[in-house]
Amino acid sequence: MLKGKHILIGISGGIAAYKIPELIRSLVKEGAEVRVTSSRHALEFVTELTLQTVSGHSVYSDVFAAINEHSTEHISLPEWCDAMIVAPATANVLAKTASGIADDALTTTICSCVARKPMIFAPAMNDKMWENPATQQAIRTILGWENVCVLEPAEGLLACGTSGKGRMPEIEELQEALEYALTPKTMAGQRVLITAGGTQEKMDPVRFISNYSTGKMGIALAHACARRGADVSLVCGSVSVPIRNPFGSIRRIDALSAQTMHETCIKLWANTDMAILCAAVADFAPAEIAEEKIKKTAGQTTYTLQLATTPDIARSLGSTKQPGQLLVGFALETQNEKENALLKMERKQMDAIVLNSLRDNGAGFGTDTNRVTILKSDGSVTELPLQSKAVIADGILEAICQN
Repeated sequence: MLKGKHILIGISGGIAAYKIPELIRSLVKEGAEVRVTSSRHALEFVTELTLQTVSGHSVYSDVFAAINEHSTEHISLPEWCDAMIVAPATANVLAKTASGIADDALTTTICSCVARKPMIFAPAMNDKMWENPATQQAIRTILGWENVCVLEPAEGLLACGTSGKGRMPEIEELQEALEYALTPKTMAGQRVLITAGGTQEKMDPVRFISNYSTGKMGIALAHACARRGADVSLVCGSVSVPIRNPFGSIRRIDALSAQTMHETCIKLWANTDMAILCAAVADFAPAEIAEEKIKKTAGQTTYTLQLATTPDIARSLGSTKQPGQLLVGFALETQNEKENALLKMERKQMDAIVLNSLRDNGAGFGTDTNRVTILKSDGSVTELPLQSKAVIADGILEAICQN
């Protein structure tokens, strides 16, 4: 997603500046080229040598420095970059930006870049400064400009020792914001339903039957759709990974059991353009749920649990699919993988099915990577090699959205 992209990072004088080398390392790891501009005060919190070492480029911190590659770095850097992120963005820098003040290397660069390239501001300051009417007015002004995003600061322990709203968003959120800014909005206006995670089928008040799904693949798909501008309804079973939602385009709906997930999907389907059924939904559930904890009696060596089939979400959606709606399923197979997946796609009237196998090392439940085969009803087949689930999610969307 960020491979080959040129990212310009602007650092202002806040304590959160010490986190920026971590952001740079993460972006470089993803294949981006990163350059840095900073205020002089920022270099009180993080050294110029550190920033230069992790980015591989000199830092633009002095408008008149003799070492600058160009006499007008504040013009050449915005020309070079694909996007700029200001992190941390202090109250001072936000106020200057809103007023068009350009009196150092950082603010002259911001002034040259704003409204020309995608820009992200990540505020970080004391909660009292965040609540200041002047700060809020500056943010409203900046948000009125094209291609500009101001992230919400997080709540937590602040540098002064108190707790409140003012912490810079975490590095993962900053990277997610950059990916969002740089992704073409090819799914703008589309309503997408995604299921993720494993279902939990209750036996009694303290036990349930489930599987090893963590929800990583479904959540990666939700993030990928949101980056493309879609309005995502993410129906979650049991998930164990965070769902980042910096732009509010993902609506999480919890549905722990197969029955609840089925009911939720049926309600959403009529107003949905695309459904991607990634959740690991139980095929069977206890026929009866005990009202009290099931106890083991003295000498007991076995226990018989009667199971009943659960509602078939894919079949229900496929049978009511309208022209223009797209239905995509997942198949995890352990034998005759392709044949079983094709039969499942045909039987449930899906437009495409994503096949993965427990035979593949590094793929399946709980891993950060996956390897899949995408089979479409038109007969086309797309093989995606072992990659991160975030990259796989992009590949799946590219394959299923092709005409």
